[in-house]
Formats: sequence, C-alpha cells, structure tokens
Amino acid sequence: MKNRIKEYREQFGLSQGKLAEKCNVSRQTINAIENNKYDPSLQLAFDIAGTLGVTMEDLFILEKEGKRNG
Repeated sequence: MKNRIKEYREQFGLSQGKLAEKCNVSRQTINAIENNKYDPSLQLAFDIAGTLGVTMEDLFILEKEGKRNG
C-alpha cells in the first residue's frame, strides 16, 4: 500500500518528528510508513489522516496485485 503522508505532511509544514508526536509514535515509525517499509495499524492510519486533516482515501493508495475479470 502506497501513501501520500510525506506530501501532506510537508504541505502542512510538519516534520516527521512533529507528526509522530501528535500520533504518539516514534519518528522512525513515520519514516518507515512514508517509505513504504511498514504498513500502519488501522488505528494509526486513522490517527495520521485525522492529524493531517485528510481522508483515508486521500492518504493511502491501495495497489492492486492483478486485474480482475468481471
């Protein structure tokens, strides 16, 4: 799952550390999520979206593994 966390975070002038603080996680966690090395829990995903003031749909991009017929 890809995300647009860095894009929105920078748009709102937040550092990784500040976003992490607001979401009660480490800066390293935010960094790993931004770099698609870690998928956040559902709760953390909602916390990040809420902190950034965007919807989950705007923040996360579900990648489809293959095309489905029908």
